[in-house]
Amino acid sequence: MRTLDRYLLREWLRVFLITLLGFPILVIVIDLTDKLDRYMSRGISKGAVALSYVYDLPEKMFLVLPVAVLFATVFTVGALGRHSELTAAKASGISFHRLVRPLFLAAGAAFLVGLLLGELAPVVTRRRLELLGERAIRSSTGRYNFVYRADGGWVYAIRSLELSTREMRDLIMEREGTGAAYPTIVLAAQRGVYSDTTSRWTMHDGALRYLGGPLEEFAFQFDSLRTRTLREQPVDLLAEPKAPDEMRYAELGRYIDALARSGADAKKLRVERALKIAIPFICVLIALFGAPLAISSPRSGAAWGVAVSLATTFVVLLMFQLSKAVGAGGVLPPALAAWTPNILVAVAAVYLLRKAPT
Repeated sequence: MRTLDRYLLREWLRVFLITLLGFPILVIVIDLTDKLDRYMSRGISKGAVALSYVYDLPEKMFLVLPVAVLFATVFTVGALGRHSELTAAKASGISFHRLVRPLFLAAGAAFLVGLLLGELAPVVTRRRLELLGERAIRSSTGRYNFVYRADGGWVYAIRSLELSTREMRDLIMEREGTGAAYPTIVLAAQRGVYSDTTSRWTMHDGALRYLGGPLEEFAFQFDSLRTRTLREQPVDLLAEPKAPDEMRYAELGRYIDALARSGADAKKLRVERALKIAIPFICVLIALFGAPLAISSPRSGAAWGVAVSLATTFVVLLMFQLSKAVGAGGVLPPALAAWTPNILVAVAAVYLLRKAPT
């Protein structure tokens, strides 16, 4: 790696880290000032409040990642123009595209960081809600009168579950169908017992019904029935249901598939799932867009860089919000709606790169 490449990466990384950490910390300070009294009135310790905001960082860093890439690129390349370093590099035979290549590679690394943050954020967000008392901490012994949504479109309604005896009472399992080819299945049992030896549930004293349509129904009663549908262990059933923003990419995909099989509208969730990839990927496009934009007015000062970065950030965030509404409303397919801001930024980046003096 050339000395010039290392110099550019060092300058880019400095601005990138300041923005990536600075914006979330600023938001956290404002939020803490507004809500500290509320947390203290709940009896939450200061240590728990502080830890909850540490857990809040990944989600905010995920959202601010494209902004950090934009600020870093605009300020780094803009400084080259203001200090005549860009002119010196060109005089040495280094083209503009070659000069900023390390910044594009850094933006690619930011994309990978975004994918990691996107997987980490749902896990720590759940923990944060538990610390702040906004979500009940999971019981370790039993659970009563609850509904559990499983994979494959299955929904379990259970009156009681005891972990010590591996037993549940008054269970109803239902999978909503669409017709004779994919019938609705309803299983009701008074008792279910889990065997650690076979890793299977056995239902006792119940009935099983298949509903293919108004005139297609099949039912039978049983004394005992071993089912392969209920694959969850007792400890899995103790888990509280997750909100979509508490699910990782694969988890959200399975949840969407289950909703789709049950006939529910999952367009909004499909957009949210696509954004888990689209938002980090726009970091690469933002770098391609920001580098030529920074030299469009090479003699401008830092204030110009701040203004351009903030204006671009506002436009990009607005496009993402519009994409959610457009995708959820069915105006565009969910995946296309989520990636539309990326497409628009890519078109603008290609235009600026073609106009940039090399």
